[in-house]
Amino acid sequence: MSTLHVLLPPMRRMQDDSALRAWLARGDRLSEIQAARTAVLRERFQFAGDAIPAAALRHHCHAGDAERGVWLCADPAWVRSEATGARLMACPVDDVSAADADELAMALRPLFNEAAALVVDTPSTWNLRLAGETRVAAFTDPADALGASLIDVLPEGEAGRAWRRLFNEAQILLHAHPVNARRTAAGKAPVNALWFWGEGTLPDSVETDLRYVASTDDVLRGLAKMAGAIRIEPLPQAMEAAGKAGNALLDLQMPDGLDRISDWLPSFRRWLRDKRFRAISLVFADGGRFRIRHAHRLRFWRKT
Repeated sequence: MSTLHVLLPPMRRMQDDSALRAWLARGDRLSEIQAARTAVLRERFQFAGDAIPAAALRHHCHAGDAERGVWLCADPAWVRSEATGARLMACPVDDVSAADADELAMALRPLFNEAAALVVDTPSTWNLRLAGETRVAAFTDPADALGASLIDVLPEGEAGRAWRRLFNEAQILLHAHPVNARRTAAGKAPVNALWFWGEGTLPDSVETDLRYVASTDDVLRGLAKMAGAIRIEPLPQAMEAAGKAGNALLDLQMPDGLDRISDWLPSFRRWLRDKRFRAISLVFADGGRFRIRHAHRLRFWRKT
């Protein structure tokens, strides 16, 4: 029998979901883990290196030609100026049209000269293919930088100097761009920065025990593509039609992931009752973990 691994947003957001809390109470609560999403991906996918090369993997997901070179995410972002500095407010800016993304990228490409090539994979996911001599720095994942002062999350030291300069030059260029004038007039957040993160090279190979992966995250989909897992959309109907053999990973770690959990609970209960999965492992973004097995449905006396 197989296991369904489910990635979810922070558990603190489930306080008002009584049905989910009651269902989790019947399972086993496991010890919490740090950097939960990264820990689960490294556990389920085996490849060389310590970090997850986000840029190379998500470009591989779309284009399949990331085998050579070092890649770096350069996502469209919104930075808000304040009296004491500036903060990263959104990354990526996910409502950019394809036409506007191409127009912005065309204006930005001369900034990089021969150091890197800017590639727009989707309107909200942009990557840099770095030249061989280009130095990388210690970049901050946007999930860790959101809401933070830029002085605390921009790359530091000598290695980060060139990237801080590029960050500032991109801000100056984007501030006066006609696309942002149109976005501001329409009441939308401007694309006034590029956020650099997720550097690395594509792994030579990736192994996994997963047969199915259901996610809209291109990094995870890139890992699944390299490992030969079957990629499906993260919808209950898609999981129903995916087949009954093998481990699966379901990615609900998205802004509305917990809002949609009520759509999934009936399927979770039925899959355990019918022994499609021997267990369902749930990992929340803030480290909380639960495992619910077929026999746990009988623990009716447990309370939230």
